[in-house]
Amino acid sequence: MSHASRHVLILGGTTEARRLAADLAAEPGLRVTTSLAGRVAAPRLPDSEVRIGGFGGPEGLARWLREHAVDALIDATHPFAGTISHNAAEAAATAHVPLLALRRPGWVPAPGDDWHPVASLDAAAALLPTLPGTRIFLTTGRMGLAHFAHLTDLWFLVRSVDAPEPPHPPRMTTVLDRGPFTLEGERDLLRKHRIDILVTKDSGAAATAPKLTAAREAGIPVVVVSRPPTPEGVPEVADPEDAVNWLRGHAMR
Repeated sequence: MSHASRHVLILGGTTEARRLAADLAAEPGLRVTTSLAGRVAAPRLPDSEVRIGGFGGPEGLARWLREHAVDALIDATHPFAGTISHNAAEAAATAHVPLLALRRPGWVPAPGDDWHPVASLDAAAALLPTLPGTRIFLTTGRMGLAHFAHLTDLWFLVRSVDAPEPPHPPRMTTVLDRGPFTLEGERDLLRKHRIDILVTKDSGAAATAPKLTAAREAGIPVVVVSRPPTPEGVPEVADPEDAVNWLRGHAMR
């Protein structure tokens, strides 16, 4: 295989994936393709070739890896994109392609935080009626609203990039917005909507972390959904620079 034909596939959709694609654009003799799931109507596109849409499960992804002569696969999807991560692990093993997970670090509670860790969206929904307050700021994304649709006695403020579709809670107001968010903006949002409880996933993103500070300042409890683990046996790094270094030992050597 010639040096000019080396091909890296990034499973993207995150800030880290875009940064990695930009970093790799300067590498000579390297072809980079970023795959996006297509769940956002107007995604932020990286500095690389882009394909949009699913692969058809692990078998489809393995076939794509072979047909496009991929030399290394980097899973830089959202920390909660568990299905594609497991599909990537199975496909990489089938196609004998090196796989790396690029995951931003999770959030760490600070003094004064009132966090309630849960393992899933269903567990978060079950916990909400036991906490004081009825006005919920739900920042877990529009795809998971069905888990809260049965909570008819609670009012929800939902923030997402695109408008949510049913099923969702009947008492709900939607704010269409995309991070990064400012601390002052988050403070205003909590005050304006008289929020009692914040619900979030441990995405670890700095762009959405100000809501945690605003909740701490306001004495608001935060229900934090824990992220799923990286598939067993898949190496993991937290920074695009570390991913480039890993690649230099695989597809770029």
